[in-house]
Amino acid sequence: MQSEFPASPDDSVSLASDAKAQRGINALDSTGELLLALVSAGRPLSLRDLAAAAGMPAAKAFPHLVSLLKVGLLSRDDSGCFDAGPLSMELGLIALQRLSPTRDAEPEIAALAADTGMSVAAATLGPLGPTVIRLEESTRPQHVSLRVGTVMSLVNTAIGRVFAAHISDDVLAGLLPQEAIRLAGLPAAGALPADYRTRLAEIRKIGIDHAFDAPVPGIGTLAAPVFDHTGSIRLVIALIGSSGNFDRSPQGEIAQQLLAATRRLSWRFGWVNCG
Repeated sequence: MQSEFPASPDDSVSLASDAKAQRGINALDSTGELLLALVSAGRPLSLRDLAAAAGMPAAKAFPHLVSLLKVGLLSRDDSGCFDAGPLSMELGLIALQRLSPTRDAEPEIAALAADTGMSVAAATLGPLGPTVIRLEESTRPQHVSLRVGTVMSLVNTAIGRVFAAHISDDVLAGLLPQEAIRLAGLPAAGALPADYRTRLAEIRKIGIDHAFDAPVPGIGTLAAPVFDHTGSIRLVIALIGSSGNFDRSPQGEIAQQLLAATRRLSWRFGWVNCG
């Protein structure tokens, strides 16, 4: 399921900023800008629209596009619009075959922990529910019983609710009866909160969820999704720390650091927000 969290068309460009800081070939930089503009658009574009999206005159863009057509990185349809070519598709398949969410998320997890001073957890959807597969613990003491292998509630934890917001209704319905075995899960006969579905819709809208002082007093959590090339949720990354040290706003600095990391990972996994 595709996320609705806000993403800028410039997100892809920022991902290449580190590489562009090194000395390269200016002409290839321009070619790369055209490719990034096409990826950001998420649909075939005419010469005029693609050049405008890349911020260059059509006359400058055209020779680059001709070369991209020749090598197969781009194709051109009957209406003259440019799209991904066969070589792009082959390269994409190779990249997808080599994806490892845990391995590829490691640098982002370590950087988040270092930059925020908080614990960072990564969870995936296992057979019993949202399961922690990586935990970078904060150097600050935290009284939270979270370990690799912990299965999180789909109802009462931020990590679990983010998964619940982005999986299909039938999958969620199949997982909810197991709530009693999860950390902070509902009791076996427990009823869902009246606003549960509304909360999930809000998570899809803003792209992040939070939990403060519940289920663990004094502990705060912000959690955000990571998507793959199909738009399916692959991971949830969460920042965990003392609730007194948190800016609780989804627009706050901490939340924005988390969202930037999950967007970079989603982009790496092939996800493109087309709407």
